[in-house]
Amino acid sequence: MSILVAINHKTEYRFDRMVELGPHTVRLRPAPHCRTPIRSYSLRIEPEEHFINWQQDPFGNYLARLVFPEKTKKLSLEVDVIAEMITINPFDFFVDEYAYKFPFNYHAQLTKELAPYLELKEDGALLKEWMAGVDRTPREIVYFLVDINKRLQEDVGYVIRMETGIQTCEQTLQLRKGSCRDSAWVLVQVLRHLGLAARFVSGYLVQLTADVKALDGPSGPERDFTDLHAWTEVYIPGAGWIGLDPTSGLFAGEGHIPLACTPDPVSAAPITGVTDKCEVTFYFHNRVKRIHEDPRVTKPYTDEQWAAIESLGHSVDAELADNDVRLTMGGEPTFVSIDDMEGAEWNIAALGPTKKLLAEDLLFRLKRQFAPGGMLHIGQGKWYPGEQLPRWALACYWRKDGEPVWRDEALLGNERDSYNDGPAEAERFISTLAHKLGVHPEHAQAAHEDVFYYLWREARLPVNVNPFNSKLKDPIERARIARVFSQGLERVVGYALPLRWAGLPTGPRGGGWVSGEWSLRDGNLFLIPGDSPMGFRLPLDALPHVPDSELDTHPERDPFEPVPPLRSHADALNRDRGAGRFVHLVESEQPRQALHEQGANPDAIARRYGREQSVDDQRQPLSEQWALPDEYPAQLVRTALCIEAREGRLYCFTPPLTHLEHWLDLVASLEATAAETGLRIIVEGYEPPRDFRLTKLAVTPDPGVIEVNVHPASSWDDLVRDTTILYEEARLTRLGTEKFMLDGRHTGTGGGNHVTLGGPTPADSPLLRRPDLIQSLITYWQHHPSLSYLFSGTFIGPTSQAPRVDEARDDSLYELAIAFQQMPQGKVKQPWIVDRVLRNLLADVTGNTHRTEFCIDKLYSPDSASGRQGLVEFRAFEMPPHARMSLAQILLLRTFVARFWQEPYTRKPIRWGTELHDRFLLPHFARQDFEDVICDLRRAGYPFDPAWFDPFFEFRFPHYGDLITGNGIRMELRGAIEPWHVLGEEVTAQGTSRFVDSSVERMQVKVNGMVGERHALTCNGRRVPLHPTGRKGEFVAGVRFKAWSPPSGLHPTIPSHSPLVFDVVDLWNRSSLGGCTYYVAHPGGRAEERFPINSYEAEGRRIARFRLMGHTPGDINPPAEAPACEHPYTLDLRYKTGC
Repeated sequence: MSILVAINHKTEYRFDRMVELGPHTVRLRPAPHCRTPIRSYSLRIEPEEHFINWQQDPFGNYLARLVFPEKTKKLSLEVDVIAEMITINPFDFFVDEYAYKFPFNYHAQLTKELAPYLELKEDGALLKEWMAGVDRTPREIVYFLVDINKRLQEDVGYVIRMETGIQTCEQTLQLRKGSCRDSAWVLVQVLRHLGLAARFVSGYLVQLTADVKALDGPSGPERDFTDLHAWTEVYIPGAGWIGLDPTSGLFAGEGHIPLACTPDPVSAAPITGVTDKCEVTFYFHNRVKRIHEDPRVTKPYTDEQWAAIESLGHSVDAELADNDVRLTMGGEPTFVSIDDMEGAEWNIAALGPTKKLLAEDLLFRLKRQFAPGGMLHIGQGKWYPGEQLPRWALACYWRKDGEPVWRDEALLGNERDSYNDGPAEAERFISTLAHKLGVHPEHAQAAHEDVFYYLWREARLPVNVNPFNSKLKDPIERARIARVFSQGLERVVGYALPLRWAGLPTGPRGGGWVSGEWSLRDGNLFLIPGDSPMGFRLPLDALPHVPDSELDTHPERDPFEPVPPLRSHADALNRDRGAGRFVHLVESEQPRQALHEQGANPDAIARRYGREQSVDDQRQPLSEQWALPDEYPAQLVRTALCIEAREGRLYCFTPPLTHLEHWLDLVASLEATAAETGLRIIVEGYEPPRDFRLTKLAVTPDPGVIEVNVHPASSWDDLVRDTTILYEEARLTRLGTEKFMLDGRHTGTGGGNHVTLGGPTPADSPLLRRPDLIQSLITYWQHHPSLSYLFSGTFIGPTSQAPRVDEARDDSLYELAIAFQQMPQGKVKQPWIVDRVLRNLLADVTGNTHRTEFCIDKLYSPDSASGRQGLVEFRAFEMPPHARMSLAQILLLRTFVARFWQEPYTRKPIRWGTELHDRFLLPHFARQDFEDVICDLRRAGYPFDPAWFDPFFEFRFPHYGDLITGNGIRMELRGAIEPWHVLGEEVTAQGTSRFVDSSVERMQVKVNGMVGERHALTCNGRRVPLHPTGRKGEFVAGVRFKAWSPPSGLHPTIPSHSPLVFDVVDLWNRSSLGGCTYYVAHPGGRAEERFPINSYEAEGRRIARFRLMGHTPGDINPPAEAPACEHPYTLDLRYKTGC
């Protein structure tokens, strides 16, 4: 990622008469030690009749000595510099051991050589006073320089001063302000007084507008800026000259382009010379213009490109609407903390100290954007084996019809606040709620912690500890015992109100809430020991036994059941139990979807078993339940609503329900109770029943990330709005989309960005109405591996989280071809058929149906209603760093659906074999295949531009460096993809584990301008198997190598192959024409201890690992490499030929 800028600096003197110009010295050429790559330099001088001589001064700076033979009325100097603004880490240096801490003394010889830079020019009172405040406590030299530079920046304000010359240190410190050159000179003298060699630097400062505004501190200029500038350099043994800019308080980076570095400012003046006496009109300007920008994740598209993407999105929308596709798209983007790259919760752990706080903040922000009338809910998330506690799940629910679920947000509690609520408030709340629900308040029972368990647990503690400091190894158990004993065993934890819904309004007595008093053997409600909410710890096994056949159970609602519109919130607050509440069900006007028999002759089967459907009306009649008796049997009420006082807050645990109408009625009663009692409530427990009339947005934890389950959107405009808001609100919450390895490689978040396709309702899902649609998608993805690997994460392959259908079993494509032969074409009435045909094929090697590239777990699973949502999940997508990159992905998917809806893709699968990983994991062949995809879409009438996906290629295949030899051969080095192998089981402290081997890496080498018979490319002395790309003189190949040696991995006896030395070899002369070196780690031996904090530091680390030097000296006669039969495109340095 680089930006080429053109710096234009013009200085012009207009004289009032013809004057004679003496010799002039110009110091406006970037200095030899400039770290910013200078691609081109130009100096234009007027008058044109002049002589120029380039030389270097005693300090190594470039000087242009100008002689003018004729008189003139104008002197003009125009400098144009083309610079590559690559990221430079100003702290990328080493320090000799004796200079590691300040103060230190230079060696005698070095002191002699640095004498001009140690000369003290000023020694005034104010300078001494300022020096007296310098902390000279021994400490690391880097931190000392940071502090002194920052202090001077804070003490001396910056002003633009047009007067010539430099203020003295006394003047600057007295005024407490000065220009950049004044501050730089003060810092030079301060450092010299401290015994450090320092020099004055004159140069250009380039500041480019940031792509993303900073959350902390200044964001830089509002527009691109350049000007002449001055700063200071200090000499540290081992590191050399280090640039300090006291104007900004920062170290010098890529934006500081030095022109002259001298012991005294007089020798660094940009222009010096004499003229005849005259009147002068002075003009100057400094301009900077971007002339090239590589695609980058912080600014992936220009305004013109984004306008074209938006236009295509609307065109695809219109096509989807015209064809009645009814497509909706959701997703599961993931985010990581931008402040803590090292914490376990942002790398491997699902839970951690800050994750829930950030998730709450994000959910509150998203609720304000998407659901002003929504209700917040805390539920229990996933609970995997080996995890001591279940994960939390934060959610927000709101109605699609715009009616509020919860009107007054002030009545919802916040877990960050304490309201000093206790058992008394819990009792008052549940009594009021019982009245509003129409049940007896006396049925609410006080719940206590299990006295007998904790007395037994106390008796089991060692004799020399107490319950408040139990010294138990398990921190959770230790905290639980301390909490229970500190609050007292006699304290009421909360109140449980047995509650359920019974009946339907068509019965004589109608449906409603029922309750009853639970009968327990000792009359006390003791909770099961634990830390979960009270509702999950009810002793249901202690209730009177009732046979399953006698329980009045309500089955899950069929997601394909037609439902009427919901009643308004105002109707819900009507206390008439028979009408006006959400529970007043009416028969839908929509016909129920007919039951379609399986088999060759479904009509005969239906007649045989008496299941014939009426042609005129396929609506399912509302079935009668038995009428509610006056006293509903208490033993049939097996669920309860709980009000728990916890940490000064009231929590309401909602019971499981089967109908959305019942849940909305309960929520309305909760809000009315909170308003009447003046108590804030936090709702937790079971989620509302799934219903397409209710929209859900959830924030949940996953290992290393926070996952946001985004509500589905049906139009392109909604997708753009929702995605843009999500990324921006996450950023403001201090959550980001970037994570990096120690060496600077970009990995996304690691949690993926799963995209779901479905419909407004399960019955509307285009993937159920047209089973051949998913067949087309699977086949097209199988034909174009770039669609799998360009958007994937780091971990790919048969054992990854989302393997391709052809990665692993050799016979999978054969079985898939048979399955596709059974797939009906066009619209079908059997929604189950696509699940039955593909369920056992879309799975990983262990049979896990969730871990696959195309996941149909929620399409039409027979297990439960939650699995029959009509959704297909694309699980292989990595989290794009930018919202617009995510939208480009989404547009690509929407276009495929639109195209395959009209023209199914029914070709046979391709058996790629080892070519799948040998070719398509290299960026050249991935791009070649992806361009074929783009051409295919363009032929179908969708004007995609391949440049729209350049940011994905830069993100997925980072550029490491280029080499251009003297005869014009160019070599480009890029990162490639390498599958990670799962290793055998190992016994660890946590149990049996299986690790992955990430020690093997792959990169691509592309060469232009080679003559195949004369030139060859070698890597560490072995010939690289270059393959022609189809363009004259262009070849490409991959290189696999062992980057590091893990404690456990494949082939432990093979050492690391770092560094990689590449040579372009002239076979006729047996010599290297040029070479470069790629290092896996820092070439200077720096052992990075933390991950990069942002993309700039990451890029700096990547750049530091590539050096344009290191070719092999002497005669070279590389042996011919034996072709690898299974991997002809890749040189594997681990494999020895001829064995």
